[in-house]
Amino acid sequence: MGLSPSRLRRSAAVAALPIKALGRSAHSQLARITRADYEAQKRQARADTAADTRAVLGQLKGGALKVGQLLSTVDSLFPQDPEGSWREALTALQENNPALPFSEVEPVLVAELGPGWRESFQTFDEDAVAAASLGQVHRAQWLDGNEVAVKIQYPGAAEALAADVRSLALALRLTSLVARGVSMPPLIVELRTRLAEELDYQREAQHQRRFANAYRQDHEVIIPEVVAATRRILVSNWLDGRSFPELALSGTAAERDLAGTQYQRFFLTSPRQVGLLHTDPHPGNFRLTADNKLGVMDFGSTLVMPGGLPTSFGGLIGSTLSGDPVQVERKLREGGFIKRGAHLNVEKLMDYLSPFSEPARHDEFYFSPDWLREEFSRSNDPRNPDFAVAMKLNMPAELLFTHRVWLGVVGVLSGLHATVPVRPELEAYLPGFAAALNPAARP
Repeated sequence: MGLSPSRLRRSAAVAALPIKALGRSAHSQLARITRADYEAQKRQARADTAADTRAVLGQLKGGALKVGQLLSTVDSLFPQDPEGSWREALTALQENNPALPFSEVEPVLVAELGPGWRESFQTFDEDAVAAASLGQVHRAQWLDGNEVAVKIQYPGAAEALAADVRSLALALRLTSLVARGVSMPPLIVELRTRLAEELDYQREAQHQRRFANAYRQDHEVIIPEVVAATRRILVSNWLDGRSFPELALSGTAAERDLAGTQYQRFFLTSPRQVGLLHTDPHPGNFRLTADNKLGVMDFGSTLVMPGGLPTSFGGLIGSTLSGDPVQVERKLREGGFIKRGAHLNVEKLMDYLSPFSEPARHDEFYFSPDWLREEFSRSNDPRNPDFAVAMKLNMPAELLFTHRVWLGVVGVLSGLHATVPVRPELEAYLPGFAAALNPAARP
C-alpha cells in the first residue's frame, strides 16, 4: 500500500490529465460551432481541468505533489483565470491534501520505532492533521506530556519518486498549469535532487536543530524543537498558528504585512545566522503565531551556505537600480559577471531581474499577484529559469539557486498582498547589495 511503486500506474494517472483536458477543449469548441454557450462551457472546462489536476497530484503525493506545491508558490505566473479555478486548486495543494489511512502508515512507525511504538506517546491521534508530498503529520502527546507533531514518511515514497517527475512536465504543460515559457528540465533536475534529500528525516532533523539553536532567543522567529528522529520518522514540538494561505484569505492587512516582513527577513538573515538556506519557501511551511512570531517548519529542503547568501546575488540586484544599461554592463563586467569578449542584451537582463530590482527601489513595497503578472509580461520569457540572456552571465551555481528561492519568496509575498520594507532590509541584510548601489540609482 502507501505510494504505489508502479511507474506505469503513476504515469498513467498523470498522462490522463492532458487527455481529459483536450477532450474538454474539443467539447467547448464544438459549442462555439453549434452556437451554444461557448464561454460558459470554456469556464466549466477550465474548472474541471483544475480540479482534476489538484486531485491527481494530491492523491499521488511524492514528486507529483511536490511539483504542484512548488508551482503554487508563483501562481501569479499562470494563465489568466477570472474564475480563480487554478488559484483555488493550487492553494489547496499547499495544505489540506488527502492523507493516507493510518493503517497504511502505521507499518512505518513499527519499522522505525519498534512494535511498542505507542509506548513513546501518552496519546496519538490516528487522523492526520496535514498531508504533504512525502509524508503526513499526526498530532500526539509525547511521553513527557509535550504536544508534538509526528511526521511519517509514506510507505514506498522512495520507490515512487522515479515514476513521477518525468511524466509531469508534458502533462502540466498540456493542462495549462504552466505558462508556455516555463522551462521544465531545470525544474525536474532540481526536484530530483531536493526530493532525494527530503527522504532522509535524520538529515532534516540535523538541519532543523541548527535553525532552532540559532533562533532560540529570537524575538520574531520560532522554530519547533526536534524531539526524536529516525530515517522515516520526525517528531517535533507542536507549533500553533495561522498558515500563510489562511492569512491570505482571512488575515488583516496588518497581519499580512507583519508576516510578510518577517518572512522576507528570515530568508535574508538565516543563511548567515545558520549557515543554511531554507529552500522550500512555499506558504504552507510558515505560520503567524498568536504572539506574532513567524513560525517556520519543514527543513527537509535546505542548502548549505557557510558564508551566507552570495554577495554576487546582492551585487547583481543592486547594480540594476541605476536604470542605465551602460552603467549596469560596466558594473557587471567589473564584477566578473560577463566573460571577456562576451556580449549580451543588458536591457533584457534588467527586465529579467525586474521582480527583484523594482521592489528594491522603494523603502516600502506592496506585492500583489497583478503586479507580479505584469512584471513577467514585460519581456519575452523571463519566467524561464534558463532564460537565454541570464545564462550568458558568468554566474556560479549558488547564484542560480538563490535566484530560484527568491522567485518563490516574491511569489509568496505577492500571494499575501503584503506591504513590506524592502530597500532598507536589502541594504542591511543582503550581502553585496549596498556596495553595488550608485548615487544615480536613488529615486
